[in-house]
Order: sequence, then C-alpha cells, then structure tokens
Amino acid sequence: MRVAVCQMNPGEDVEANLRAAEELLAEAAEAGADLAGLPELFTYMGPAARHAEVAEPIPGPTSERLAEAARRHRMWILGGSIYEREGDRIYNTSLLFDRAGGIAARYRKIHLFDVDLPGQPPIRESATFTPGEQVVTADVEGVRVGLSICYDVRFPELYRMLVGQGAEVLLVPAAFTEVTGRDHWEVLVRARAIEDQCFVVAPAQWGPWGPPEDDRRCHGDSLIVDPWGRILARLEEGVGVAWADLDLEELRRVRERLPALRHRRLAPSC
Repeated sequence: MRVAVCQMNPGEDVEANLRAAEELLAEAAEAGADLAGLPELFTYMGPAARHAEVAEPIPGPTSERLAEAARRHRMWILGGSIYEREGDRIYNTSLLFDRAGGIAARYRKIHLFDVDLPGQPPIRESATFTPGEQVVTADVEGVRVGLSICYDVRFPELYRMLVGQGAEVLLVPAAFTEVTGRDHWEVLVRARAIEDQCFVVAPAQWGPWGPPEDDRRCHGDSLIVDPWGRILARLEEGVGVAWADLDLEELRRVRERLPALRHRRLAPSC
C-alpha cells in the first residue's frame, strides 16, 4: 500500500484552501498513492469568530468535493478534518473516502486542545467544538486503519483501543503548533508507532496563520513512520507531498519478533 501525506498552509479563504488541497491530492495520485491524507482543519485557519460560518453538514460542499476527488483519482482520501455542523453543535471531524467516493469512516476529535502557550493568545478548541465520543476504525482493502486527530496523539490509551479493534495503520492529521511541535511532534508520532507496532501516517499543517501580531505558526513535519519507529518519509517544511510504501508483512514480522502486544497484562479490554 502506497500512502501519501499532503502538507498545507491554509488561510482564511475556504475556496482557495480547497483548490490547494485538490492540487496536492492530484500530485499524490500521480505518485501512485493508494491513500492520501490532508491535514487537520485544512479548509480554514483564521479567527475563531468565523468558525460557525465555515462549519457545514456532512454530506456538504467540502465532503462532496473530496468524494469527487476520490472518484476522479480512484484513490482513498483521508479528508484531514473539517468543521462539521450538526444541529447547534460543531465538531472537528475527519472523513475517510473510498475509491468510489463513499464515506468509509467519520471520526470526531475526542481530545480538545485548550492551552495557554507562552507568547501566544490562549487556544480554546472547546469554545468551538463539541468533543467526539466514538473510537473509529475502518477497513481499507483488507488493512484496518484507526482514525485520530492532532492533540489525540498525546493520549496513548486511544491508540491502544484502536489497536484493540485491529488497527495496523494509525492516521493522525494535525495542525501542531510550532511551540509544542518542535520538541514533541516527532517524538509522539514515533512513540505511537513503536508502542502500538503500527504504521503512522501523519499529514500536517505548516507555516504561519492568523493575524501577524498573534505570531501563530504550525510546525509541519508531515511524517510516515513504520512499526519499528523508523521514518519512511517526511516533509519538514513547505507545502507539498511525501509518500512511502507500507510493507504489511514487515508489520507482522515486528509483532512476531517483539510480541509486546501479546504481553499486555493491564486493561485487557484495550
């Protein structure tokens, strides 16, 4: 299975962001990707005052654009995440599309990023989003994938539950801040791969966003990591696409040589 990560630097223009995403997906398809992933909240990065405005139902305009791209390229697409509106609630939602454009999975971000980082305005995802409640996996042509989003990567219990549902590939679209990302991002992504003996596919946002005086910046460094923790592909800076071939037999060899998942003694339900 060839997977690709699409790194973006979206702004406040939703249509421009969608066009940029479509161009990167086309590049991934040209490289022969079976599955291509976009980053978290790729449709809009800007003031929170517009979050309600850009939120949309599923199915809706963005999901239809992604479904059409999946059909056109005959490629699985991880739709990063978008602002999903359902009634009076907004969710940070990741969608997985099959080659025919059908929605194969929908995951709503469980862990919301509410922090006070030095030198930046407070971040309060809970002021916009309702947290999700379901752990989600899906079958991608015989390979079980587990869905997550960005801040989730700090909560290993979620990934152990995904593995408990058979996940072999963990999907982590992200918009990690530069402040935390430069020290934590690669470490966390590789840790999830090693401890869960899974491939990790982590497309990320990169670069500045929002008013210049706020000095907000996403870390980037989109990664594809194997179950031994080795980096197969990365895109540290800039906008673009990186890809790698996942050897599922190597995953099975890792799990056989080092049977840590079988040695678990705590929380057997996970």
